[in-house]
Amino acid sequence: MMQSLGRGLRWALLGVIGLFFAWQLWLLGWVMFWGWFNPGTTRFMEIRLAELRIKTPDAQLKHQWVPYERISVNLKRAIIASEDAKFVDHEGFDWEGIQKAIEKNQKKGRFVAGGSTISQQLAKNLFLTPTKSMFRKAEEAIITLMLETLWSKQRIFEVYLNVIEWGNGVFGAEAAARHYYNATAAQLGPEQAARLAGMVPNPRFYDRNRNAPGLARKTAIILGRMPSAELP
Repeated sequence: MMQSLGRGLRWALLGVIGLFFAWQLWLLGWVMFWGWFNPGTTRFMEIRLAELRIKTPDAQLKHQWVPYERISVNLKRAIIASEDAKFVDHEGFDWEGIQKAIEKNQKKGRFVAGGSTISQQLAKNLFLTPTKSMFRKAEEAIITLMLETLWSKQRIFEVYLNVIEWGNGVFGAEAAARHYYNATAAQLGPEQAARLAGMVPNPRFYDRNRNAPGLARKTAIILGRMPSAELP
């Protein structure tokens, strides 16, 4: 009886391990594919579209892919300055930034900072859910390593700029430029770019509250940092 139970547990464990590695191979396949072909949608887009269709069954996302060279240098500098100043130098993780985020969260007694790099944010947006858990953070780390190993920094940044959320149903730089400024991503000026970069941590809130005082302060800070931003 005990021997049968032991064998059953071993087979169950092997099954779980096998499923885990099969899942990683599936993710790796998509990472390799998207290294050459542009993602038409992401996990985050699917989640937001499902949420929108609860109230409006025929809702559609605003999203239009544009190549890297057709995105304003101002927006590229603004995003690097606000989200990940060490992007071109690190290998997916900013350990100093993570430590500062932990200290800030401990000081506030709640989660107020994440310390995620552009690569980590992209990993989450492509494949995962907004739910916070240790498993999700571990999976995010694995996907981040895949992205950093198989893609160039420019490809990571290009995909990031094209898929991140920028408002209620608004995804990517081109849709954001048209939604907020009736312009193209290539036409964004420094202040417009800095303002869009300031929206990234909480885009749906700022879509509803475009004159929030906090956004104006963030815009000014990002503008000051933009000249020193290093681009891939």
